[in-house]
Amino acid sequence: MARSVSYLWELFEPVVEGMGYELIEIEYHPNPKYGVLRLYIDKDSGIEVDDCSAVSRQISAILDVEDPVPGQFNLEISSPGMDRPLRRLQDFQRFAGEEVKLKTGMPFDGQRNFKGRLNGVEDDLVIIECEDKEVRLPVTAIDKARLVPDFDKK
Repeated sequence: MARSVSYLWELFEPVVEGMGYELIEIEYHPNPKYGVLRLYIDKDSGIEVDDCSAVSRQISAILDVEDPVPGQFNLEISSPGMDRPLRRLQDFQRFAGEEVKLKTGMPFDGQRNFKGRLNGVEDDLVIIECEDKEVRLPVTAIDKARLVPDFDKK
């Protein structure tokens, strides 16, 4: 399904961006009875239920015409939440200064999990401060990255 998910990105991202939103993530969980196709969207002012409904209508129309996902599934449109995933270099640049959790595919200095303050991006390296040391990770080596929610922020 990896190739299909990339196809879904090509299909959905221009539509979502054309509506004024950012497509954050696409998840597809097939199931013989009812699978789930979930899109996470965001915008600077935050996401409300009406935003999810509007995007759902547009994506449903595309799904009806293109039929890119086999079988039965539920379409869900959601905000990324406080633990927003970070995928692209621009995400890491945008959230510089925030606390993040990263997981790499291969160990770096014997470690695959990192938690610390995101210091930004230099070339294609994500810079994170972990336990008073700066770690530079190639963005392509990062399997998962999420913001760590700060519940004390107002």
